Amino acid sequence: MAGPRLIIIICLLLVLVILPNGAAAITGSGYRWDWDPLIESVPVDLENEELGNGTTWALLVAGSKGFASYRHQANVCHAYQILKRGGLKDENIVVFMYDDIATCDENPRPGIIIHHPDGGDVYAGVPKDYTGEDVNVDNFFAVLLGDTSLVKGGSGKVVDSKPDDRIFLYYTDHGGAGLLGMPEKPYVVANDFIEVLKKKHAMGTYKEMVIYLEACESGSIFEGMLPKDLNIYAITSAKPEEPSYIIYCPDMDPPSPPEYTTCLGDLFSVAWMEDSETHNLKKESVEQQIKKVKERTSMFGTYINGSHVMEYGTKDIKPEKVYLYQGFNPENVNLPANSPIHFHNTDAVDQRDADLIFLWHKYKRSHVSKKAEALQQITKNLRHRAHLDSSIDMIGVLLFGPQNGRSILRLARGPDLPLVDDWDCLKHTTRVFEKHCGLLNEYGMKHMRAFANICNNLVNVTELEEALIAACGGKNLGPYASFGAYSV
Repeated sequence: MAGPRLIIIICLLLVLVILPNGAAAITGSGYRWDWDPLIESVPVDLENEELGNGTTWALLVAGSKGFASYRHQANVCHAYQILKRGGLKDENIVVFMYDDIATCDENPRPGIIIHHPDGGDVYAGVPKDYTGEDVNVDNFFAVLLGDTSLVKGGSGKVVDSKPDDRIFLYYTDHGGAGLLGMPEKPYVVANDFIEVLKKKHAMGTYKEMVIYLEACESGSIFEGMLPKDLNIYAITSAKPEEPSYIIYCPDMDPPSPPEYTTCLGDLFSVAWMEDSETHNLKKESVEQQIKKVKERTSMFGTYINGSHVMEYGTKDIKPEKVYLYQGFNPENVNLPANSPIHFHNTDAVDQRDADLIFLWHKYKRSHVSKKAEALQQITKNLRHRAHLDSSIDMIGVLLFGPQNGRSILRLARGPDLPLVDDWDCLKHTTRVFEKHCGLLNEYGMKHMRAFANICNNLVNVTELEEALIAACGGKNLGPYASFGAYSV
């Protein structure tokens, strides 16, 4: 009897050995299971959740233009390369970028965009779905909803997702309280964006969505606004009341290549992309990635030139594997899932100062015959900044008095509360301000909180206009004049 018993024991041992190791073979699109007849009827848990019948869609948006904002289009181009290597098809990736950087006269490497001081070209092969004036809020919303009838211009490609599909939305740009930039006016306003997300959910055309949002005060887009039952998990680069930061700039550590006058990337964006490239995304969870991104974006917990990465919406999505949203690069199969990334403390700077960094380095490197022109650009920029700041201070004094004006306009509401109670009032107040005081521009977006607090304090419309005329009468002039094209 010893013989049959020994055979049974050997068979059981073989089953235990084969189950975790011998049955799975990794393919480019996921795990392939080659069943052995011995274990054919034994249920086995897959290590990673499979996409099943669903497809992963990606919507990548760079909301700026101009060489001073080089990093936003570099962010999007790099994100595309990660997704493409991860197996996503071009038909399932929609790209918004103004496309004025690669061929710009100021680009020291014509036809090339880089995202790291030692990095290669990330521009090659990127789809030009929506470029130039087609990068606008109406097309952005239409594409996200999958509504081809509302799209004007561009490739016409939309996120034509189905109920079993997942969506990865990455948006990078300048921002302000309740506002995301666009290269063409108007900007994206938080309540309009949230309504589009609610409509997308009501259509039943996706299973889950993950949003990575890079912008100053980006938390204000979702704080107190994004419901937890939409199957949308949103991560932002900054709290509702703080800026986001940029890296790989001239004279920083590490610096952009010496021939560059502009910054290459944003801290949060670089953090998630460089994490994705150095880990096995079939094993790394979204939660694990965000934990590492938080550490790096906070400058390793110091928050010195770093921001607080925030989370909103359906946090039940966090345990899922990153590849479900970003794809899986087979070359990374032997990389770890959750090892820390060892980076030395890099320099970073407030995103709102990027244009000054660009202009200053442009001035320093200009031929003597061009220095006067470059100096004039810096002067205009600084004067408009000073004009916006002083105008807001004056309006605060006129509306709320010299003791309380500044503190009321800068007040940040508590957690889980939206920026403003009346979004129509916020839009109207912004437009009236720009009518009398000129466009906000990327720097001026920092004052959106002041307009929200004017609305939250129920300031009379007539009183508001009187204060604006007193503070800015006749100053809606020069390169920052609105000419009726308002930000919201």
